[in-house]
Amino acid sequence: MSESTADETNYLVGLNLTDRRVVVFGGGTVAQRRLGLLVASGARVHVISRAFTPAVEGMATAGQITVEERPYADGDLEGAWYAIASTDEPETNAAIVAEAERRHIFCVRADNAKHGTAVTPASAEYDGMSIGILAGGDHRRSAAVRTAVVEGLQSGVLADTAEPAAAGVALVGGGPGDPDLITVRGRRLLARADVVVADRLAPPELLAELGPDVEVIDAAKIPYGRAMAQEAINAALIDNAKAGKFVVRLKGGDPYVFGRGYEELEACAAAGVPVTVVPGITSAISVPSAAGIPVTHRGVTHEFVVVSGHVAPDHPDSLVDWSALAKLRGTIVLLMAVERIDQFAKVLVDGGRPATTPVTVIQEGTLRTQRELRADLATVAQRVKDEEIKPPAIIVIGPVAGFSVDAG
Repeated sequence: MSESTADETNYLVGLNLTDRRVVVFGGGTVAQRRLGLLVASGARVHVISRAFTPAVEGMATAGQITVEERPYADGDLEGAWYAIASTDEPETNAAIVAEAERRHIFCVRADNAKHGTAVTPASAEYDGMSIGILAGGDHRRSAAVRTAVVEGLQSGVLADTAEPAAAGVALVGGGPGDPDLITVRGRRLLARADVVVADRLAPPELLAELGPDVEVIDAAKIPYGRAMAQEAINAALIDNAKAGKFVVRLKGGDPYVFGRGYEELEACAAAGVPVTVVPGITSAISVPSAAGIPVTHRGVTHEFVVVSGHVAPDHPDSLVDWSALAKLRGTIVLLMAVERIDQFAKVLVDGGRPATTPVTVIQEGTLRTQRELRADLATVAQRVKDEEIKPPAIIVIGPVAGFSVDAG
């Protein structure tokens, strides 16, 4: 075989390896990177190596692969359809490729691609498609192009279909604020929208990416100010979908975490409008994380509770058992609670939480304008007032709220 065959004139093809024997030689990190896709393809993967990484051992323990702890021996490719030579011994890899040639089995040589009979492409899975890129053996180039293609598909710059999106509604969680934190699926559906009904807390940068033909309906719910009635939002979703349009209801955080997403699902279902729900990264966890606060930590807290602060503790519409919350030792995350933090702090202290319990308030979390206020239950209300903290803000109460790591 000439050296140009494997790195310049490869024939890109998809192999059906379902229930077919694939032998991988070497149990190190190089082999580990390839095993996941082989297992996902349905292949019967057998690994032969002198040693294995913990991840490879774990796959064997889980029954995903079989392994033998020994060196390569001639005859190991009996019955194989495909092989990968990824040991750290060049002479062994050469012997494996030679046996594969004799048996007419395609074989990847990981340490020197041009000396194998097959080359592994830079690959990705995207919405039911397998994407593979070969660049004449230049793996860095193929990986860069693969990544660019996937990002183009995710952002909508590249279309994965010539067909317009089917009429209906997608309830999409936009994440905590940073536009990079929307899910891949959410961004893809947003790029295909005819109409976008957007909340105030939905990342506004995402709207700037929309084409000029996309209609944007402002469904902003400004705290303690004017708001678009939920019935009007439901009508906008239903009417546009019934007019044959694909409608994305873009929300901040997750549609089902105090986002009234299920109410919109019910309204659409009652009207016979198909709905897709795309979960989002909820601000209840991601915003504390952005401030360096884990909502749970080993040996410190075994629970965390997310609570809506849109009504006062003594309000007849409140469904929260504040006395029970006060008795918990873990983390309480309050959403929509800035305006009533004095009442929430008082009821927790009155219920038994120490007044010295740490509290962190994070305003506009994950954004460039993020602000953090550190206090405790005794002082947080006055500090919020003094420092003019405004919504949107997340309030974290509990031992983890006092965590601070000096990254410098």
